[in-house]
Amino acid sequence: MEGIVFYIIAIITIIASLRMVMGRNAVHSAIWLVLVFFCFGGFYVILQAEFVAAVQVIVYAGAIMVLFLFVIMLLRVDRAEELLSRHRIQRWVGVILGIALLSGIGVTVMVNILPGQLGSKSLEETVIKAGGNTQAVAEALFTDYLLPFEATSVLLLAAIVGAVVLAKQKREEKED
Repeated sequence: MEGIVFYIIAIITIIASLRMVMGRNAVHSAIWLVLVFFCFGGFYVILQAEFVAAVQVIVYAGAIMVLFLFVIMLLRVDRAEELLSRHRIQRWVGVILGIALLSGIGVTVMVNILPGQLGSKSLEETVIKAGGNTQAVAEALFTDYLLPFEATSVLLLAAIVGAVVLAKQKREEKED
């Protein structure tokens, strides 16, 4: 059953990512990217990494995509624009680089995956039995990495306060 769900999500991911890359409207491409992020969350659920799936959906499909849409709306690139003929060389360079990328992926799959090499298990079986992936991440985050976690929250708070102060100064300059 897992295999069937994986292949369904994989097909949806491939179609959505192709629509995202080949779309001419930036807003539509951003919406397709949201679907790709949700599909990645589905992959993480299949891999039994529920915490990573939740973070994927909340952070990327939620916060990052809202930021992308704000930038798209701010820059007014929401309408389709035709490619200019003077950039034909970029198409050929893109095609060559795409072929090189697919070749590299193909060689990697043939060398590492097809012979049946398995990766090493990084989590101990006792940690997984004790509470699963989410509990292991939470214990590591709030014991070993508590100081960086709190420093990140202070840094984000400072960035928010700085953005508000700058926006207020800019607004006051416009009013004068």
